[in-house]
Amino acid sequence: MAFTLHGLPVSQGIAIGQVHLVSHALLEVNHYHVPPKHLADELTRLDDALATVQGELIGLKASASSGTSHNEVGAFVDLQLMMLSDPMLIDAARKLIESRRCNTEWALVQQMELVVEQFRQIEDPYLRERQADVVQVVERLVKVLLGHPGHLPPKRRDGLGTVVVAHDLSPADTIGFRDHNISGFVTDVGGPTSHTAIVARSLSIPAVVGLHHIRDLVEDGELIIVDGTRGVAIVDPDETVVQEYRLRRSELELEKSKLNRLKDTRATTLDGENVNLLANIEGPKDLPQVKAVGSDGVGLYRTEFLFIGRDTLPDEDEQYEAYRAVLKAMPSKPVTIRTFDVGADKALNGNQGRNEPNPALGLRAVRYSLAEPKMFMTQLRALLRASAHGRLQIMVPMLAHAHEIDQCLTLIEKAKTELRAEKVKFNEAVPVGGMIEVPAAALSLGMFIRRLSFLSIGTNDLIQYTLAIDRSDESVVHLYDPLHPAVLKLISGTIQAGVRFGVPVSVCGEMAGDPAYTELLLGMGLRNFSMHPAHILGVKQQVLRADVGELAPRVQRILKMDEPARVREAVERLGS
Repeated sequence: MAFTLHGLPVSQGIAIGQVHLVSHALLEVNHYHVPPKHLADELTRLDDALATVQGELIGLKASASSGTSHNEVGAFVDLQLMMLSDPMLIDAARKLIESRRCNTEWALVQQMELVVEQFRQIEDPYLRERQADVVQVVERLVKVLLGHPGHLPPKRRDGLGTVVVAHDLSPADTIGFRDHNISGFVTDVGGPTSHTAIVARSLSIPAVVGLHHIRDLVEDGELIIVDGTRGVAIVDPDETVVQEYRLRRSELELEKSKLNRLKDTRATTLDGENVNLLANIEGPKDLPQVKAVGSDGVGLYRTEFLFIGRDTLPDEDEQYEAYRAVLKAMPSKPVTIRTFDVGADKALNGNQGRNEPNPALGLRAVRYSLAEPKMFMTQLRALLRASAHGRLQIMVPMLAHAHEIDQCLTLIEKAKTELRAEKVKFNEAVPVGGMIEVPAAALSLGMFIRRLSFLSIGTNDLIQYTLAIDRSDESVVHLYDPLHPAVLKLISGTIQAGVRFGVPVSVCGEMAGDPAYTELLLGMGLRNFSMHPAHILGVKQQVLRADVGELAPRVQRILKMDEPARVREAVERLGS
């Protein structure tokens, strides 16, 4: 009997195939007592499993090196390899085996739960979801210990794809997908920044996550449709539904092919307004994708990915090389590099951080940078050194107070003074900007405009803080609304203040990369959009179809509305 489940759409497209269930080994772990004379053998089991999984991961990373997604997958595999030597996980499990005289599988799961609980206290959605690394590496160990590591099915010959259905998927699980005709996947858990979502987007495989119990509701071999655009999984559909989705899939593939033709077309509206479409990146590894879509530059380089998941912090030279690589690869195009957006609740340099009652409102982003001036100065020096190799712009996250801006500018001047004394070249006039991510900043723009060269609106956090909604909490995610009247007023007010005073303003949150909001933002006056490279061509198509002169008065009427339902209807009509 056919039924439909709704989850979170994380990778667009439509997949039609047969279910392949991936086992959830952690559900099969029993607890049993190990006699003292067999404890040494039990510890050997742990060591053997560690060696096996380590070998598998190294092999998988090597096999991924030829794939289009090898950068993303390789980084995740490196993180899991590091966890195989993490004392908090492995050494603690070994001590548990000895002290409790228990089996290895149970000890690993017990310690995993303790480590995962620490990750759950982290506010940042991306970092909090790194608890999945811990779970996935332990599950991989448990599968080896239980004797059923599990494998993907062979490549099908009947024309049907295979849809992987799992509780969760690790990046290591996904490396072989391109060799097994995997057409899509769905999982019980996950969010927009989960591994499943990130790897799905990099492989262009339709995916829906957060379906809760789908693994328990389907069987191997069942026909399933995955709509990664709408967040829907249809199990055992009838032939009429299958034909409908085949037609829709063909239409999507044709549309994607047409979008690729826009790569070298300048993003200009029908009435001649030029629009800059920039890319959000995490490091030099993202540059091939940025160039493939003809990006106008980099609007957001998230430098915290240089700091996360390592035992030692990157020194000045390492940071300089990473920044320089991006600047040299984007000659004559702007590259906006954000200073690290981390907090004391995030484990840096092996430190588990402070226990804060509310990390979202605690020591994070610019607050953390100013609390760690030595660390911050190292980054500023590296950034300034890199500025000699391209059009660098430095951007500071989560500003809310004038004194924070002044302190940052003072430290930048100090770094410049040091470099001058050392006769190191840098751009004396490197622009410094700030992110508008909290309502306090959006409501007091004067002090930002007087001190900074440009502004960038981080809509993800601005929406979250304006509506008091944790966008990664499934229980309240339905209340996360980019079209809430209060949110729109803050965004529009920031854009208009930039226009009025001649300060460039961009949007670098998820709204910028969603074509459903392109006309709305254009009508507000936005001319600088920054987004994941995969979204640039879709947004460019919307820009080319837009007439700003016609949109602006309609958007002004929308901004006067205070009923969310009316706002949504009016925004949907903008594109018609």
